[in-house]
Amino acid sequence: MNEASPSTKKDDYHSALDAVRRAIEQFRACSEEERRVLQRDLDELEQMSEKLVSGRVEIVVFGEISTGKSALVNALVGDDLTQVNIQGGWTKDLWHVPWEGIGYCVPGFANSQVVLIDTPGLNEVDGAERTEMARSAAERADLVLFVTDSDLNETEYGALEDLVACHKPILLVLNKTDLYRPEEIQQLLGLFRGPRFASMLDAKNVLTSQADPREVQYVIESADGSTRNEWRKPKPKVEELRTRILEVLEAEGKSLLALNGAMFAADKSDRMAALRVRLRENAAAITIWKFAVTKSLAVALNPLPAVDVLGGTAVDATMVVTLGRIYGIDITTSNARALVASILKAAGWVMLSEAVVSYASSAFKALTVGYGSIATALPQGAAAGYGSYIVGEAARYYFQHGASWGSESPKRVVTQILESTDKQSVLERLKTEIKKRISLNPYAGDAP
Repeated sequence: MNEASPSTKKDDYHSALDAVRRAIEQFRACSEEERRVLQRDLDELEQMSEKLVSGRVEIVVFGEISTGKSALVNALVGDDLTQVNIQGGWTKDLWHVPWEGIGYCVPGFANSQVVLIDTPGLNEVDGAERTEMARSAAERADLVLFVTDSDLNETEYGALEDLVACHKPILLVLNKTDLYRPEEIQQLLGLFRGPRFASMLDAKNVLTSQADPREVQYVIESADGSTRNEWRKPKPKVEELRTRILEVLEAEGKSLLALNGAMFAADKSDRMAALRVRLRENAAAITIWKFAVTKSLAVALNPLPAVDVLGGTAVDATMVVTLGRIYGIDITTSNARALVASILKAAGWVMLSEAVVSYASSAFKALTVGYGSIATALPQGAAAGYGSYIVGEAARYYFQHGASWGSESPKRVVTQILESTDKQSVLERLKTEIKKRISLNPYAGDAP
């Protein structure tokens, strides 16, 4: 990643900040249900905005359990601030540790802060939630330290591939090198800098460390010539890694913030938009079926002739108004009626069978003074409900495209919906609903 000119950096940085703020504003107008589902994403966008404003750089330490991640954070910071234990999987939460010891500020931010974030291990037992937590932290990171103490296993390699796909700067750290002979270290470094990793890692970003060296036995000779054995823990060896981190930050610190902020805003916007669409589509599907059933029952169980037809029209108009609200579009009842009429007109002869059944059934009711209600309930109700279902699906398409038919004509849209709908299945479901109501109220179809 090449360092951009100061003016370019400034533009990139402010563009990223604007992208995050636009994403926040875009979803502040969500419905209450949408906000409840998307609240975590909105909170993370708010945190990203604050991060960009303050110029905070987040470096996430990532890897499997027992590779020495927490010890590495301690060694870089110069103090025992994180939980380190010989038992694998000791890091239970994310640890945010300010890297104050180096006195470093990101160029362009006088009061910036570099933060090291230790994460739970990839392969902790019953740690699916912690693994997701680690991945989420890595996605938000400006720089990733991927820590290992050997060749990568399948889990580690897959995680590294996922991170590379996020286009994050990655430093691969071979830790615990005090456990290897020099030739073994060179063999591992050759592997990480070889063809298998060439497309994922820059060779200069493969480094070694001894975050928590094992004790070494020293022979201490006294002034009188006597000797004694003493075990001592050497100081951590992390200078190579520390230097490389500072080089990356010095060259690309502000660019990293800008790139990460822009990518984060785009990813969150896409995710939230997808969730929002899914919520709306689910709500629309439930609404369409609910009104189709309501119209079926209203038409099937109404003993009065003609009134059932008029009532069915009112149900369709109310359904359209409700669908409009789901998609954030206000539509009046009169406009909803007009939309229903245009959809039925576009359906043309294909929907004629519903009209024939409906009006024939109404005529039969009139002739029998309402007593034909039971005989006509199933066919008339199911036909009416099916018509409402088609109207609802067409209205959904209309609202999905911003209260327009897009590049299609109403007739073409309705035809496509009719062709893709399993009419018989819908009719059978509606008849089942009508039968349930009649069985619950055996007098529902009787005349007064």
